[in-house]
Amino acid sequence: MANIKASKKAIKVISKKTKNNHPLKATVKNNIKNTDKAISANDKETAMALLKDTQRNIDKAVSKGLIKKNTAARQKSRLNEKVKNMK
Repeated sequence: MANIKASKKAIKVISKKTKNNHPLKATVKNNIKNTDKAISANDKETAMALLKDTQRNIDKAVSKGLIKKNTAARQKSRLNEKVKNMK
């Protein structure tokens, strides 16, 4: 445990930020996994709907600074390409 007052406050701030940011990060990861599952199951309609939702959540995460811009662009691009190449 920290002894300095500023360190104690930093610990509080970090835990609060983590508590607020974790649900969105988890949602993004779960959306990506669910989209991949729909793609592997060859369910194009579900994959398209999930892709739209995933892209929206990725953009939210970027605007909050949880994911870097290029990482988000890469994730969206890869998912979009997979959906586009479905049979």
